[in-house]
Amino acid sequence: MDPSSTHLVLIPSFNTGARVYATVLEARHHWNPVWVVIDGSTDGTAEGLRKMAVDDAGLRVWVRPVNEGKGAAVLFGLGEAEEAGFTHVLTMDADGQHPAGKIPEFMRASQQNRDAMILGSPEFDASAPLIRVRGRKISNWWANLETLHGGIGDSLCGFRVYPAGPLAAIMRRQRWMRRFDFDPEAVVRMSWRGVQAINIGVPVRYFSANEGGVSHFNYLRDNALLSFMHVRLMTGFVLRLPQLVWRKIRKAGDSPKP
Repeated sequence: MDPSSTHLVLIPSFNTGARVYATVLEARHHWNPVWVVIDGSTDGTAEGLRKMAVDDAGLRVWVRPVNEGKGAAVLFGLGEAEEAGFTHVLTMDADGQHPAGKIPEFMRASQQNRDAMILGSPEFDASAPLIRVRGRKISNWWANLETLHGGIGDSLCGFRVYPAGPLAAIMRRQRWMRRFDFDPEAVVRMSWRGVQAINIGVPVRYFSANEGGVSHFNYLRDNALLSFMHVRLMTGFVLRLPQLVWRKIRKAGDSPKP
């Protein structure tokens, strides 16, 4: 597969275990290039991925010495991507939840709508914990309130294509969006910037521990982080409300009349 000069797959990983190898291999099967940012992992996968990259010119692996969070790993990758001339990154989880077979579809949508963000809209099966499914409905409600229904189908799904420059600029202006708050805050702030959201359905599977699944989600800690995030975003929403309303009015005026 010929490498893309504009779009790459970016996979942040922290102690994901052996499942990360299958995730990376599947991503490489569907796209070139694929980059992995190891965020301070101590499970030996950094060494294994580095060995994979030796024989694969389409795979690059960065190893960060300390775990700083998913958002921090993505921001590091964005910086490297910009320096190398890439304009867009598709982020996906390292634990195999997201189907690599959807990568080409998302990349095509991004190439056809280069100013937009392409968001995965999760389609859950029976493996999805009910409490997680219900919890994301609350986050989705807040995200759409904070953007005056900016078209965000799902605020938490990590399978997305972002325009790299705008996202990196947003993240560098603040110290948040570095951990579990990255995904929802990214789409809200990108929407505030005027970036259109295009939603595409994506099957999501939660692997059990017996299947090698690993989850670092902590209900108390991460829900507290999300709650604090939405307090901050609501403050920003109030300050931006006139601008958001005016954008809605202009958009409605530009819509074709029946």
